[in-house]
Amino acid sequence: MPPQPPDAPPGATASEAPPGRSRHAATRRGRPGPPDRDPHPPATGPSAPPAGAATAQDPPPAPPPAGPRPRGRDRYFDLLRAIALFRVVFYHLMGWAWLPVVFPSMGVMFALAGNLMARSLAKRPAPAVVRGRVRRLLPPLWLLGAIGVTGMLLGGWGPDDGEAHPVGWWLHLGFWILPLSDPPYGEGLPGVHGLLGEEWTTAMGVPLWYLRAYLWFVFLSPLMLRALRAAPWPTVLAPIALSAALEYGPLSVPYWRVESVLSDMGAFGACWLLGMAHQQGVLRRVPRYAVLSLAPAVGAAGLWHALSDGLRQGHDLDDMPFAQSLWSFATVLILLHISPAWHEWPRRLRRWDGLITLLNSRAVTIYLWHNVCIVLAESLWDHLWDVPALETHAAWLLQSPWPQLPLVWMLTALCVLCFGWTEDLAASRTPRLWPTGDPGAHRSR
Repeated sequence: MPPQPPDAPPGATASEAPPGRSRHAATRRGRPGPPDRDPHPPATGPSAPPAGAATAQDPPPAPPPAGPRPRGRDRYFDLLRAIALFRVVFYHLMGWAWLPVVFPSMGVMFALAGNLMARSLAKRPAPAVVRGRVRRLLPPLWLLGAIGVTGMLLGGWGPDDGEAHPVGWWLHLGFWILPLSDPPYGEGLPGVHGLLGEEWTTAMGVPLWYLRAYLWFVFLSPLMLRALRAAPWPTVLAPIALSAALEYGPLSVPYWRVESVLSDMGAFGACWLLGMAHQQGVLRRVPRYAVLSLAPAVGAAGLWHALSDGLRQGHDLDDMPFAQSLWSFATVLILLHISPAWHEWPRRLRRWDGLITLLNSRAVTIYLWHNVCIVLAESLWDHLWDVPALETHAAWLLQSPWPQLPLVWMLTALCVLCFGWTEDLAASRTPRLWPTGDPGAHRSR
């Protein structure tokens, strides 16, 4: 559901300024199969035992296991991911502070990624799973970097005067290859006159925090899963404790790159772990009344913290990691606990299958490029101010972001056509331009 930058920390240059917390401008155990056929079918003559009588050949059926959820693509999760992605684009265009409260997209997406990661770790060795996840993430980023960084360099971007050493700037460019920290970008570079505004570099660089956080969660998932199996709820709640320690001062991190990693782990780690706990069957052992009592209380605490911190447009949950951790945890806990595990669409949703499949198949591409599409759409829309009749009689329309929404999605669809095939190559699939069908073809490995 893809998510903006404050002032740089002391000593950081403009190109190295940390992206802000406001982010504007990833053996699944199978369903028990039918029992093996008895090679000696029961007799049907007079000597046959009465119906229902127990025999040595017909033991009573075993109860279903209470472990991990059965395999198969969960269309409920596909729906959540599609809603989250649409909300991210909508939020970045509108900027309304209440949208992350209505639906905390980033927490939901981390939870779904954690669920998929746990399913893969139950099926294959951890090194193979981690390599596979990293391989699927990086090629779309490399394509974005090849286009974006090249454009920034051509626009005059380079080591700043305040850079301690130019070598450090070149080394930090490596985060465009493996985003263990936030890649630098040329903030404030001129755009393309009449086509692309000056915010294009920020729109391209800031959202990469999500890939950095995702990558760290992937690397730590084998340890997380082991801890989850040993102590489920202390493990799930540990990231919230980390976020509280960062918020209230017991834990102080001097270097902003480390702090940003820890901050996002605290804000969204519980969501990732809830996804893993859901796959492991932990949530099914929690009584519904307990979830419906705990989640609203935790969510209310998060909302109170956000309101106390001045929740408003331009200063929302993305600027408040601790409030984010509480609110996202509460919402994700409810969404996962009521999960209906759809392996086929309910009748009312079947008409949306193609669109939801497309959004799931191209989630990384949409997330990486939608902010650039918003900047492009705003630049194109501004040309309408040159029409005197519109400026005089329809200024309210030109000032509204609503007419830009279809244009943003048209441009995003164009990016899907131009760049989305990298997701297929990364997943070792046959490239497709518009993957709206065959949901099994884009199943995560």
